[in-house]
Amino acid sequence: MNRRQVLSGVGFLAAAATTVEQGRSQSSAGAVNKALVSSASDCVGKGEVCLSHCLELLATGDKSMSACAKSTNEMLAVCGALLSIAAQGAPSLSKLAGIAFDICRRCETECRKHAHAPCTDCAVACAACAAECKKIAA
Repeated sequence: MNRRQVLSGVGFLAAAATTVEQGRSQSSAGAVNKALVSSASDCVGKGEVCLSHCLELLATGDKSMSACAKSTNEMLAVCGALLSIAAQGAPSLSKLAGIAFDICRRCETECRKHAHAPCTDCAVACAACAAECKKIAA
């Protein structure tokens, strides 16, 4: 084996080690955000049902659901983005988590004002998402 082959082999091993370490870093970042991804997903799913329920009642003239619909709609927009950013482990995650924390808490508060099952489910999901956001919020 000549010197060039040895250096080439060492370079290959160094590149492979770097790639493996980067893969571990990305895997652990994904694992850290797994709970947030799950809670944001649940929040979006329960929020869609809640918003649909609010809109149905608003259509019948029940204006008491207006604030619930607005807070749920805002939460859906932010948690949809949070879900994507958390799954990617993007650098802006901690900042977005701080915003999502506030919005989820407001949505939870508004939904708890109603005894309807879709609102209650949304409130519980928002509380769980807010708790996960708080862990990583900037």
